Amino acid sequence: MSLAFSPLLPLPLILAMAIVAVLLIGWALFRRMRGALLRALALAALVLALANPVANFEDREPVSSVVAIVVDRSPSQISLDRTARTDAALKALTDRLARYPAFETRIIAAVTDPDAQSPSTRLFEALASGIRDVPSSRLAGAVMITDGQVHDIPGSISALGLDAPLHALIVGDENEIDRRVEVVRSPRFGIVGEDQEIIYRVSEDGASGGSAPVAVSVRINGKQIATEAATPGQEASFYLNLPRGGENIIEFSVDVIDDEVTPANNRAVALIEGIRENLRVLLVSGEPHAGERAWRNLLKSDASVDLVHFTILRPPEKQDGTPIAELSLIAFPTRELFVEKIDEFDLIIFDRYQNRGVLPVLYYDYIARYVEDGGALLIAAGPEYAGLGSIAETPLAPALPALPTGEVTKAGFYPRLSDAGKRHPVTRDLPGGASEPPGWGRWFRTIAVHDTVGDEVMRGADGEPLLILNRHGDGRVAMLLSDQGWLWARGFEGGGPHVALYRRIAHWLMKEPSLEEEALRATALGRKLTIERQTMADTTGPVTVKLPSGAVRDVVLAPSGDGLFSAELTLEEPGLVEVSAGDLSALAHVGAVDAPEFRATVSTTEALAPLSALSGGLTVRVDASASDLPQILPVRSSSINAGDRMGLRASNESVLKGVRSLPLFAGFLGLALMILALGATWFREGR
Repeated sequence: MSLAFSPLLPLPLILAMAIVAVLLIGWALFRRMRGALLRALALAALVLALANPVANFEDREPVSSVVAIVVDRSPSQISLDRTARTDAALKALTDRLARYPAFETRIIAAVTDPDAQSPSTRLFEALASGIRDVPSSRLAGAVMITDGQVHDIPGSISALGLDAPLHALIVGDENEIDRRVEVVRSPRFGIVGEDQEIIYRVSEDGASGGSAPVAVSVRINGKQIATEAATPGQEASFYLNLPRGGENIIEFSVDVIDDEVTPANNRAVALIEGIRENLRVLLVSGEPHAGERAWRNLLKSDASVDLVHFTILRPPEKQDGTPIAELSLIAFPTRELFVEKIDEFDLIIFDRYQNRGVLPVLYYDYIARYVEDGGALLIAAGPEYAGLGSIAETPLAPALPALPTGEVTKAGFYPRLSDAGKRHPVTRDLPGGASEPPGWGRWFRTIAVHDTVGDEVMRGADGEPLLILNRHGDGRVAMLLSDQGWLWARGFEGGGPHVALYRRIAHWLMKEPSLEEEALRATALGRKLTIERQTMADTTGPVTVKLPSGAVRDVVLAPSGDGLFSAELTLEEPGLVEVSAGDLSALAHVGAVDAPEFRATVSTTEALAPLSALSGGLTVRVDASASDLPQILPVRSSSINAGDRMGLRASNESVLKGVRSLPLFAGFLGLALMILALGATWFREGR
């Protein structure tokens, strides 16, 4: 109850009347006049009646306290029977809290962001977000239902920002076991062909805790290359040679043991970007001509290319009597290039070269073997290829994708993509190639050939082959049947994409993965997996996707361009995904390579216990049915020590529902008091 005044007259007037009454009463008391006290009571009653005192009575309703229940729904909880145990613990807890009207339950689901690059369990972040609108005085406490593997635990109770008890109900058995492998250190970049060191570690958590060596399978880009023995708990080193440029996926895997919590962390991945050391290219021009500058400028503009260029200026048959010592030319080091150091070159280019006795015949056989053993050869043919000195008449002929007819066509034509060229990655999207006529300038000479093998990706005059790409043994050969590419470089009739064409040919010859005719690629961004199939065929079948959990799914690809088929999948589980189609396979890692969510999955009380104890809470395991859930103890003190029970703070707050007002000197009560006071005065004076 509270007392208030609602004056019937202006307050200054009432105060003036009260002052006059006090003076009169004071004078009467000083003179000891009869009935002075009764007159004082009568005047006081009059002043109070004019002041109109009002008694206010408030109707209040107690406010319930909020109990925040944070439920761990992270990926590590979706294993074995943890989901069922979590649901059972949640139901048992909410049923018990329902018996206490003073408590209001707020359930907060802590779900890992599926698009996160590094998924982790962040319960405290979810708790802070879920109780943002709850005053601290109304927070009874927080209860976390989790496996104990939490990755955002504050460092101190003050950093927790929670002035209430924190309890943790741990689901999962105490004797759980889990074997895992993780990459400790790995280079992000490495030079192709050089040894790279990767440090990895195998761990066995829980009851097994073995120390016997464990077999570790090592695969690179889907192909197994080694099996190592690692002692659990100790770091081990693995050295490998990067086989290719671009992204290389190195996978370490261990066998699954019985009753393991999850197989998701039995594989670990390291991503190493392969960087080619300077490529060694040998360019041999048969004679000076306008086109050799285009080749030279292109190769010299690439900082990763070490170019060795020779132009035959003085063939053996050219004898003018000038002494060798007086010539400024150098002798062509044929033996050094084509016998002693031929294997050091990544690419050999014969630019309008003809057999004029500069190279011994046996050396052509060496070049053919170089290609068969995995080398790369590019023939930029000119009229010499159709003449008597053609290299097609040497032991190099078996490695060549086409043989000359002896004819040279001299007519203007637009180089055009063939049907195969529209699908081949070397020529598929050349700028200007999709229009008719093509959006580039004309050439004026082609070399006629027959007995072609490989892919004819460009055609010249009258539909004759212009660019042929072929595999020979383990190596590759490309043949460009015109020496007019320099017209594009000079901008004739608008020029053309000579840089893109020449560079792609060279990279295809050196087995660049992105330019393979038959390829399967898989890339992941967040939860989204993109699958792309490159093929020279008109159609392709479905691909098989093996998910991190081991589940297998067939996926149908849709056409996305000439020679391209693709599909997109949204995956719920992070980890390594393997995509296969026949002999082709590709790997992609969904989510972070070393996600905290799967570093350790064995349930534990040790992570949350210290912080929970400091806040006055409990950290306990609950069984599968949650029958051993601790009892709930409502308390009102600021200091909570509930022993083996879950103490929850009951709030002293209340909500004002209404106010009832009662005037004290209004109505019959006020009238009775006034009559009584005046009557007593009259009675006293009448005696």
